Amino acid sequence: MKNGISQLLPYNFTENRKSNLQRNIKGFDIRIYPFQPLLLKIRIKNPRKIMNRIRFTLVIILLVAGGLIIASSDNKIETASTSPSKTVTTSEKKAMLKEWQSTPSGIEYNQWKTSTAGKKVFASTAKIRKSIAEYNNLEGVITSMSLPQGSRLGFGLMIRIQDEDYILAFGPEKSSKNSNVANEFTYLHQLKVNDKIMIRSHFVSHAPKYSYPIIAGDYIEFNGKTIYKRIVRKGGC
Repeated sequence: MKNGISQLLPYNFTENRKSNLQRNIKGFDIRIYPFQPLLLKIRIKNPRKIMNRIRFTLVIILLVAGGLIIASSDNKIETASTSPSKTVTTSEKKAMLKEWQSTPSGIEYNQWKTSTAGKKVFASTAKIRKSIAEYNNLEGVITSMSLPQGSRLGFGLMIRIQDEDYILAFGPEKSSKNSNVANEFTYLHQLKVNDKIMIRSHFVSHAPKYSYPIIAGDYIEFNGKTIYKRIVRKGGC
């Protein structure tokens, strides 16, 4: 029986069964009791000292991790702010245009450009191109106070310049909740068909959907008085 117990236990407890196996490991008092090989009791000699060490270690880890996160964020912000904006070169513009021309929209536009309707629009554009480029006055007569049905250009008028018809577009009209405050198109709404106006514009465009060149209304004068001047938005034109 004695030999059998000696073979079962990992340590020789047979000589003194009442004694305990005790080991000290850096502040821990570990006791393994005989005949209870799965029971392990640990008693911390100085629990306050051990807890202080654990807390100190956790604080150090948190500080290091926080510093790494902040440094990474600052580096990303600095890189974004110091990186120069990429300027599109002429060759890149040509490549982008060529790529767009191969799309369904580009193919449709080129077909319209060579059609009878497209040629008429471009011929009308040529008559005012110099005045647009130099931002000179263009005298026009109002032929309609509304745009053709289906237009998506915001508020606009139909005008005739040098015997050619044009769309004069001003963009979306913002409605004001306060009826006492006039919006920027108030005086334009007071115009009538056959009124003569002076127009200045920086831009004229065209699209297959529209049968007329589209003049961007930047400045309108009526009877010698300025009744509209486009407000330049911040961050835009």
